[in-house]
Amino acid sequence: MKIHEYQGKQIFQKYGVPTPKGYPAFSVDEAEAQAKKLIAETGSPVVVVKAQIHAGGRGKGGGVKVAKGGAAEARQLAEKIFGMQLVTHQTGPEGQKVRRLYVEQGLDMARELYLGAVVDRDRRRIAFMASTEGGVEIEKVAEESPEKILTVHVDPTVGLAAYQARKLAFGLGLEKHGKETVGKFVRLMGSLYELFVKEDCSLCEINPLVVLKNGDVVALDAKINFDDNADFRHVGGGGSASWNDLRDVDEEDPVELEAKQAGLNYVSLDGNVGCLVNGAGLAMATMDIIKHAGKDHGVAPANFLDVGGGATQEQVTKAFKMILSSPKVKAIFVNIFGGIMKCDVIASGVVAAAKELGLKVPLVVRLEGTNVELGRKILNESGLAISAASTMADGAEKIVKAVTQQGAVAK
Repeated sequence: MKIHEYQGKQIFQKYGVPTPKGYPAFSVDEAEAQAKKLIAETGSPVVVVKAQIHAGGRGKGGGVKVAKGGAAEARQLAEKIFGMQLVTHQTGPEGQKVRRLYVEQGLDMARELYLGAVVDRDRRRIAFMASTEGGVEIEKVAEESPEKILTVHVDPTVGLAAYQARKLAFGLGLEKHGKETVGKFVRLMGSLYELFVKEDCSLCEINPLVVLKNGDVVALDAKINFDDNADFRHVGGGGSASWNDLRDVDEEDPVELEAKQAGLNYVSLDGNVGCLVNGAGLAMATMDIIKHAGKDHGVAPANFLDVGGGATQEQVTKAFKMILSSPKVKAIFVNIFGGIMKCDVIASGVVAAAKELGLKVPLVVRLEGTNVELGRKILNESGLAISAASTMADGAEKIVKAVTQQGAVAK
């Protein structure tokens, strides 16, 4: 789960991570009012107007602007940014509409750095990464200058050690700003580690982390992703915000949101073959074999969809409807190995959804396992044009053929 920069900074402040003063705005008028409030509080006419979307690269896309002429200029910038379709390297060519702004005080910066924390699943530890190349895409730095990224791994039994934070501080050359700056960086890292663990983060990134001319270390940006598996621990109360209160549904894929509410595991992809599978491992294998079989034909999976082992007919129907709702889906591959999940339940759900919505694309089905004969009987008697597959490989070949034949007809 992702949240906005201003929400991330509110969490930063809760844990003592220094941030610039700023206020969110949900209209141009509110942005102007917040700019006036900031100028009065800070005594500086310089404010920054920032688009709030769940994507990086906002500055390059024109979503971050500095106003040096006071609240009037801030309003002019807000009018340009608010409501724009912001395109960045993370949004895709369609972009994302800006519905929220963040108005923040301008700071006198000496250096821009990078600091991030992620879960290293291979090492089973939280990894802190730091770089002198702040303000640019860290992926680009990793690709072009990997030696500029410093990494330390935190032992979960003892937590972040001060020497590890100092190692990164000296690696970034912070000692030249004075020992106070090194100390401030060490304290910031300690706060960030506490935040990461207590808030169940999967990613916590500050890009850029800035050193001011007075030696202060400040988080100029905030990117936080939560681990969805921990949502049961964050339902509100006890002074902490509910994750549902932080969620911005306008920034989420509506189909993925619908799937989550239905208790299904769904992720949208860029391909043209809808997949309905039970079990995450089988779903991944199904996506792989479609990609492999279709690599020379422009055929690829359009989604990851695991209906799980205990799905009801209603959930299966819902899943099939979600696949059919996508205009990019040119064919559907249902791949079921019935263990806990019964093949007849899947078959009944598929038939119900197909009859309700009308099956306009080829459907390939491979069923094995519990109640497989009953499942095949339901499909055979449905009157639907269904192509049966004996194996995964056979199913992948048939789904690729179905998509390519559609393309040939269209031409």
